[in-house]
Amino acid sequence: MKKNIDHFDILRKIQSRPNSTQRALAEELGFSLGKLNYCLKALKNKGLVKIAHFKKNRNKFNYIYILTPKGIAEKTKLTVNFMARKMKEYEELKKEIKNTK
Repeated sequence: MKKNIDHFDILRKIQSRPNSTQRALAEELGFSLGKLNYCLKALKNKGLVKIAHFKKNRNKFNYIYILTPKGIAEKTKLTVNFMARKMKEYEELKKEIKNTK
């Protein structure tokens, strides 16, 4: 479950900022650099993310992260699951508040 949430967060960030560095992504997500690297490799191995070097950049440490069509579909599925879970939590809280009155 936690892994899915982490992967969802990474896929969202990559889609909105494909040129971000791993360090910047890790900082924005509140991950260690090692955790982000581990997750990115897992997403790449699943075929959800493509990782490529900038071709003409002298600094070969710069990469671009691209969601594959499979990655976009997975992000959509994770988004739907996330929204369903949040709606369920909302309904439970609503009931709890109603019962305390």
